[in-house]
Amino acid sequence: MKKEISSKNTFFSYKNKPLVRCKDTLYYGDMSDDYVVKLHIKKTVPTFDMDIANKVSVQLISTDPELGPRKRIIKSSEKDGLYLALDIAEAWLEKALTAGDAS
Repeated sequence: MKKEISSKNTFFSYKNKPLVRCKDTLYYGDMSDDYVVKLHIKKTVPTFDMDIANKVSVQLISTDPELGPRKRIIKSSEKDGLYLALDIAEAWLEKALTAGDAS
C-alpha cells in the first residue's frame, strides 16, 4: 500500500504562526509575509537530561529580497530563555504585520 504525501508542508506553529527550527536557529512567522523573526540560541544550560536555551538572540527581519542582509534587520535584542524570546518575537511580529496592513 502506497502512502499518500500531502503537497502542503505543515510546520509546528506557535500562536497560529509557523515555527521552524534548523539546529540552533528558529524562524517564527510566514515567509510570505513582510516580516519574520529569527531566534538564534546562543547558549544552553544542561538541565536534567536535556539542554535548555539560556541566551537567545531575537531579530525582526524583513523578507524583502531587494534589501541587503544588514538592512533587513529591523529590530534586535537578546533575551534570557526561549520563553521570553518567543514572547518578544510574537509582540514584534504582530506589531510589524499590523502596521504593514495599515499602510
